[in-house]
Amino acid sequence: MSRQEVLEGLKSVLAPYTMDKEALASMNDETEFIKDLKINSANLVDIIIDAEDKYDIEIDPDSAEKIHNAGSCIDVIMEKMKEKI
Repeated sequence: MSRQEVLEGLKSVLAPYTMDKEALASMNDETEFIKDLKINSANLVDIIIDAEDKYDIEIDPDSAEKIHNAGSCIDVIMEKMKEKI
């Protein structure tokens, strides 16, 4: 799965939690979940759980702490998908 495919899939995971739909549509690696997408910080755990379900991976607490923006989230997802191979 390419980085762009993960990005597009991540948009669908984030959509229910995002207040700024326009920012979601133009999301890139630098997009910050809380600041740019106006996602409530309490929803970050739900987003991780939804991403785990979508990509059939498990994101451990250490990896979850690395997630600060869309790019770091994609990095973690791709790393976990590679570990499954």
